[in-house]
Amino acid sequence: MEQIDYIVLAGYFLVLVLMGVWGYTKIKSSADFYTAGGKLPWWLSGISHHVSGYSGAVFVAYAAIAYNYGFTLYMWWALSIAIAMVGTVFFIAPRWARLRSKAGIQSPTEYLATRYNLPTQQVMAWSGVIIKIFDVGAKWAAIGILLNAFTGLPLGTGILTAGVVSMIYITMGGLWADVVNDLASFLIQFTTGIIMMAMVLVQLGDGLNGIFTMWDRLPAAHGQLYNGPYTPAFAISFTVICFFSFSGGTWHLATRFISSPSGTEARKAATLSMLMYLIWPLILFFPMFAAPIFLENLADPTQSYALMAMKFLPHGLVGLLLASMFGNTLAMTAADANTISAVITRDILPVLYQKMRGFDQKKLLVIARVTTFLFIFTTLVIAFQAKSFGGVFGLIITWFSALVGPTAIPMILGLLPAFKHSDSRAALLSIFGGLITFAVMKSFMTVSLTAELASPILTSMVIYIGCGLFLRSKVKPEVEALLNSLKNDH
Repeated sequence: MEQIDYIVLAGYFLVLVLMGVWGYTKIKSSADFYTAGGKLPWWLSGISHHVSGYSGAVFVAYAAIAYNYGFTLYMWWALSIAIAMVGTVFFIAPRWARLRSKAGIQSPTEYLATRYNLPTQQVMAWSGVIIKIFDVGAKWAAIGILLNAFTGLPLGTGILTAGVVSMIYITMGGLWADVVNDLASFLIQFTTGIIMMAMVLVQLGDGLNGIFTMWDRLPAAHGQLYNGPYTPAFAISFTVICFFSFSGGTWHLATRFISSPSGTEARKAATLSMLMYLIWPLILFFPMFAAPIFLENLADPTQSYALMAMKFLPHGLVGLLLASMFGNTLAMTAADANTISAVITRDILPVLYQKMRGFDQKKLLVIARVTTFLFIFTTLVIAFQAKSFGGVFGLIITWFSALVGPTAIPMILGLLPAFKHSDSRAALLSIFGGLITFAVMKSFMTVSLTAELASPILTSMVIYIGCGLFLRSKVKPEVEALLNSLKNDH
């Protein structure tokens, strides 16, 4: 990069810190820190849900998939998410907002003590925290790879730089700082994405027709809808996982709905995010699809997007693009840190130390900031060990996607009256059944990527739904009342 690019990147870091300071002025309680007081407008919540659904990993691990396999990336990733979110729009998103307005929740796991019981809530809270440590660690590793490709900075230096900036702004500004960063990073990403697509089309030399004729210059399989290990079965498995993940099984995405003023507003936010997943990746991924034409026989495909950016974007915009990638990753990791902190502060610590239940808002806010800081610190340690877990792709797809299902099944289906007979036994058995399935397949079996991805969540679904159908436990009055209260905003 040139000096102007470094100036732009440094300027963005400064803006992030200022966002934290601005958010700090709006926070008076833990409810403000974790849910923006339930005042997030639907359009901001929708953009934030979309942007914080992916990170710099898209420009690293997924860029490599696009380089090696082509259009299938859109089919199994973006389209699968958009399809999965149809269910989120109609069945799940409004219920999260109603939980906050009617039950006063601030964390996604808070309602589980009423829906099941305290031990079940604790198992799910602890499991989710541990899984997220690995997931966020992968995001730091991804941004370290991006920084190395753009600037030559050592991987460890890049990871630490991103982590320290994130620590500052999210610990100060909470959810408000995070969603404003989501908006800023998307606007930058939108600008640079459009310019980059236009520049690639110019170089292809066929005008807008290049969108279609480009595929003739790529390996034949790159134009196929499904290619390599990314089969229709893999896409279907990923769609099922995405329904549970984007509905709130990935906790920081639930927070976007929880922070909406009403169920109606949450539904509008989910609809906007769904449409963005359907349309925007077609533009964002275009340079990734075209990369093999301009960068033949690349030794490290994870660097393809960064190399394309430096090849086609003018100086200044390269720094801006890197800033948007930083913004994406920091938004996602900061969102995770904010939500995990909420779970630890609201659901785990009060059980371990019961005197916390009597703490005032000032003390709770201090604890919120401390737990946020400590979570980010732990994930940075994992980032330095990413290779031990199969690299960035291994952590994101294999570890996170396979593990998020078992914990998300009782959380998401527990919101729906149709599964009210699935009680704490069903929840715990489904979690442990899914996790044991993952452990067995990882340790003792050699299976396809599809089987590794699908087996844990399918095992959990069968156990959870089966227990509800065959054991038919009696529904407690408080559970019936809770589920009934989530049907509408009134």
